[in-house]
Amino acid sequence: MQAKSIKGHTTAEINTALQQSIADGFTPTLAICFVSIKQDRKAICKLLDDAGIAIFGTSTNGEFIDEETEKGSAAILLLDMNKNYFKIYFEEYPEKNYRAITNTIARNAKESFSTPAFFIAGSNMETDAEELLFGFEDIAGKEVNVYGGMAGDDFTFSEQYVFTNGQESTRGLVCIALDEDKIMIKGVATCGWKAVGTERTVTKSIANHVFTVDDVPVLDITTKYGGLENVSPDNEGLLLEIAANFPLQLQREKGDPVMRPGLVIDWSDHSFYCSGSVPQGSKVRFSLPPDFDVMEKVITSVENLKATQMPEADALVVFSCAGRILSLGPLMTQEIEGIKNVWNVPMLGMFSNAELARATGGNLEMHNLTTCCVALKEKPVG
Repeated sequence: MQAKSIKGHTTAEINTALQQSIADGFTPTLAICFVSIKQDRKAICKLLDDAGIAIFGTSTNGEFIDEETEKGSAAILLLDMNKNYFKIYFEEYPEKNYRAITNTIARNAKESFSTPAFFIAGSNMETDAEELLFGFEDIAGKEVNVYGGMAGDDFTFSEQYVFTNGQESTRGLVCIALDEDKIMIKGVATCGWKAVGTERTVTKSIANHVFTVDDVPVLDITTKYGGLENVSPDNEGLLLEIAANFPLQLQREKGDPVMRPGLVIDWSDHSFYCSGSVPQGSKVRFSLPPDFDVMEKVITSVENLKATQMPEADALVVFSCAGRILSLGPLMTQEIEGIKNVWNVPMLGMFSNAELARATGGNLEMHNLTTCCVALKEKPVG
């Protein structure tokens, strides 16, 4: 399977890059599109649609095809994958029936492929992404491969989009079902944020709304650990500081902890809403702000994926949390370059609102402040 990655800041630039990519006879059948909300999605989709290319698309908080990160652009991975090896599904969930939607997709995919894997993107910040994942597990089994991310919107926190040929939604899911008998897909989700202090107990929470940890309001105990000052609604940078640098680390019985940053503060009781569920009674630890070790851990994890599961790859797709670029800034280029150098194949990446993958040694999870690297390889015939 041949792959080429292209990018541009206008539809015309994308068109030029597309024409250049196919000038040598390359005939892509599938385009994975990471596109800023500033771009004309429909015009870009028309270019691809007119070329007979199936589209998997999502809006972003930034995009890249190499170590140079972009804002306000479009980045696209073109693949000449056999059309019999994949199917694209597009569903909306205005009724928030997340699990039922992915139940249906998985059921349909299993009619086509004996062992389907799923590559997904969802939109809307209210979406319970873990329910999406559970829906695939219900039908395809606990060991099913599902990777993806949640759409961004250039940090406006307004409307995020997923799209495919002729359709788009601010509250929906786009999915590529892959035939794992023909296409190998392997991924790894790595955070690297270090924990500090002893385990604490979540003493009051409802779903993703955390009220108290060790019977202390979660905002108060978090800011105490972080040494943060001016803890008031007037401090406009406080929430970003908490989310990017001092997330809760939700401990799991199996596998690595998952990150649960506070995203919305309720000042009436100093509780906050996290990106995903934090069950009452669960154990959490607090985090230290990131340093160079964060990037090194990600690169080491990707190197280990190559060494143990995926010696060769045709293409690489990266979902990196938007919070990482806020925390690491220009240092992100080092992480991305390190990832690129592992296989040195065409790469596409975006900064997402959440990352969807199996935790190291654990279950399918919704992650934050995490980099999820997904490698694709067509299996040899015969």
